[in-house]
Amino acid sequence: MRLWETTIGNALDNSRPSGQNASTSPLHGKTLLPVTIYGIRNCDTMKKAFAWLDANDTAYTFHDYRVDGIGRDEIARWCAAAGWEKVLNKGSRTFRALPDEARGDLDEARAVALMAGEPTMIKRPVLDTGKAIEIGFRPDRYAALFAG
Repeated sequence: MRLWETTIGNALDNSRPSGQNASTSPLHGKTLLPVTIYGIRNCDTMKKAFAWLDANDTAYTFHDYRVDGIGRDEIARWCAAAGWEKVLNKGSRTFRALPDEARGDLDEARAVALMAGEPTMIKRPVLDTGKAIEIGFRPDRYAALFAG
């Protein structure tokens, strides 16, 4: 059983203590979907995504891959869904600091290996709705994902 399934009862009876938010509560809001947002807590883009989810009463779990890590299989699944070029953040300081030979001639397997070794190279946030993977944050894209 998934975390969101075990905590739905608490969300339904409003037993969640007031003042909990994305950083303290595994479920937040009213939309009870198996939504997981992956990233790094102190990232400004993550903060915007958290604010959007909170403002739109969307339940979610947060996976901080700097703290909890992230598996190669999960990264490969995101790359299969969205394309490795979109998942790999070539603008990240960590990626730019790589030697030229590590950045050159990238393919999906090498990109996945780089991101598994240093998750800060993953574009943030990664939103998994259970039906779709969204890379990055754009309010219009989030609205479309959760419409209807």
